[in-house]
Amino acid sequence: MTKKILITGALGQIGSELSTSLKKIYGNDNVITSDLKTTLIAQEYLPYETLDILNRKQLFEVIKKHNISIIYHLGAILSATGEKNPQLCFDVNMIGLYNVLEVARELNIKQIICPSSIAVFGPSTPRINTPQQTIIMPKTMYGLTKASGELLCDYYVQKYKIDIRGLRYPGLISYKSMPGGGTTDYAVEIFYEALQNNFYKCFLKADTTLPMMYMADAIRGTIELSEADYSKLKNHSNFNFAGISFSCQDLANEIKQHLPKFSIEYVADFRQEIADSWPESIDDAEARNQWGWKAEYDLSKLTLTMLENLKIKLNLN
Repeated sequence: MTKKILITGALGQIGSELSTSLKKIYGNDNVITSDLKTTLIAQEYLPYETLDILNRKQLFEVIKKHNISIIYHLGAILSATGEKNPQLCFDVNMIGLYNVLEVARELNIKQIICPSSIAVFGPSTPRINTPQQTIIMPKTMYGLTKASGELLCDYYVQKYKIDIRGLRYPGLISYKSMPGGGTTDYAVEIFYEALQNNFYKCFLKADTTLPMMYMADAIRGTIELSEADYSKLKNHSNFNFAGISFSCQDLANEIKQHLPKFSIEYVADFRQEIADSWPESIDDAEARNQWGWKAEYDLSKLTLTMLENLKIKLNLN
């Protein structure tokens, strides 16, 4: 049976790159992208559906129309944006997820991939090598919705036997797409500013250390989890997912190796409090043991890849 895939939030940071990879694997016409945008959709996203995940009837109709068997549910409001508009964050992240789960139950969807985040952790969580099973007490609306989302997904796994899988994404770094309002956005912004202006004003403190991952690793890991043998998975919606951990200063120093004139200033804003509530490093032993996860990009490889590709993207060669 041909897999027919729907991606919600497909125009976001993850979705824009995931859609390309899935189309290469399953065929262009078997991957339906969707988002809120109504006009001027790039050819690479077609076939495309304008879709509001808060509209359950519309969601039902799109899934039915395309005979969808797998949903990659990426539609969400991220951490920094969520603190500015907590009501919208709750509605999109919780009600949107509930709608997806309910329609999946009604239409017997084969599989749902529903990302979580390191934001599920909070100040009372061990910050170094944060374990898979630990204290989950987030202090942000985004973290609250992701923690609740994990529980809701696991309920549907147990109650309705739906195959739901999810990863606790760290900060994601990519040259192909801009970040969408997260606390780790600095790690993408810094490359643009370094190349264009030789200067970056960072909204986090120099020693702020957070788990990060290069997007190519994240996309590969997401697809690998989707294709993993279900019978071998003890966890479902909440896999710890690790790449590399570094501080803002670590990244700045690595960039300086390639751009000696680059300088940075640290002026922490409201995102510092969010970052301080998150882990510094993640123990992803369960992902490695249950489905063979392994990151490929370290800090030096990530930095060189970002700089080389952004020079081309920004016509700086």
